[in-house]
Amino acid sequence: MSLAYYWYEAAHLMLSPARAASDATRLLFANPVNPLSHTPYGRGVAAACELFERTTRRYDKPRFDFKETSIEGRRVPVVERVVWERPFCNVIAFDRLTGRAKAQPKILMVAPMSGHYATLLRGTAEAFLPTHQVYITDWMDARMVPLSEGRFDLDDYIDYLISMFRALGPDLHIMAVCQPSVPVMAAIARMEAENDLYTPLSMTLMGGPIDTRRSPTAVNLLAEERGVEWFRRNCIYKVPPSSPGFWRDVYPGFLQLSGFMSMNMDRHVTAHWDMFKHLVRDDGESAENHREFYDEYLAVMDLTAEYFLQTIETVFVKHQLPKGEMMHRDKPVDLTSIRRCAIMAVEGEKDDISGVGQTLAALDLTPNLPAAKKAYHLQERVGHYGVFNGKRFRSEIAQRIAAFIAKADKDSAPTRRATLAQPEFVEAAE
Repeated sequence: MSLAYYWYEAAHLMLSPARAASDATRLLFANPVNPLSHTPYGRGVAAACELFERTTRRYDKPRFDFKETSIEGRRVPVVERVVWERPFCNVIAFDRLTGRAKAQPKILMVAPMSGHYATLLRGTAEAFLPTHQVYITDWMDARMVPLSEGRFDLDDYIDYLISMFRALGPDLHIMAVCQPSVPVMAAIARMEAENDLYTPLSMTLMGGPIDTRRSPTAVNLLAEERGVEWFRRNCIYKVPPSSPGFWRDVYPGFLQLSGFMSMNMDRHVTAHWDMFKHLVRDDGESAENHREFYDEYLAVMDLTAEYFLQTIETVFVKHQLPKGEMMHRDKPVDLTSIRRCAIMAVEGEKDDISGVGQTLAALDLTPNLPAAKKAYHLQERVGHYGVFNGKRFRSEIAQRIAAFIAKADKDSAPTRRATLAQPEFVEAAE
């Protein structure tokens, strides 16, 4: 058994006294009562202490913390509510307390289960709150789920999605950001194959690895070159006894974070050096922007080993979905079954995680879906993160997605009315 996870935990524990001393020193030199706090020397000491504390701490799960949004020019409160719950995931609804019953399209944002928390999509959700009823998947940190709760693999992931879709109703739109594009498409293909009345009206796939043979990136090539057994030997560890998930096999979040940071290490070093200079110059706004970004970026979660390895093998090594070889349990995932659920593919021109064309493949792999139900948008001058967050997302991408959802809503109205008239729904209403 590898002890890497145990050494990681031990390092955090051993650094605790140093972090406490560093934080106390920062408070001393940042206190306006201290004359040195008004000098470059004092600000430099406080800045160095803050950077040390921040680079050695374990970051907790962030909060969405939506207080309010604007609907038709009025500021209205927003409250979070769990509407679906399982051991490895909750679905959160962001309810707008408008005092009105005006219906808006329902959208479920399926957050990536790839090391970061669902709060990575805070900006994505915020952009749609004024015009949509927003739900989001809140995946659990595997190290916090007791071993008694059982396994969780890619098949379980798809089961979870189908259950969510059915729980949220037949008038649902799905947005899958990056990794979940594959299981979302697989879940909808299975529902379409069975003529499920709860099949969502549309799915928007954003920077997703539908077919990683197209424009393969360094991440794709590494997975294909190493193979699943290499990842099993080098990336899977037991959760230490300090966590509820003790003895569960996981792919640790700190390994994923290390991989992401090593891809752009010079950028992260420069960002922290700039943070130091902002603090010394007393540039509070720039320093706060840095804190907000890295509070999110450095907060990571563990993934179950079985889910991680099955995803590597299915998506990145064997390319089973685009080849038509993917199975869910004992049933085939046949993309030609998709005939009703509209699909929009969104890609970033500079995406170095999911190359251009990988998400577009979803449109080519669904020949029985009418062309009128397909849409594609390639956003210029954005990387992977910019596909679902940032200025261009808010000003360009979000508007295109909203228009696509509105069209899917309108086009499906007659079918939805017929669906709601089915005995199954009439009995449920009674």
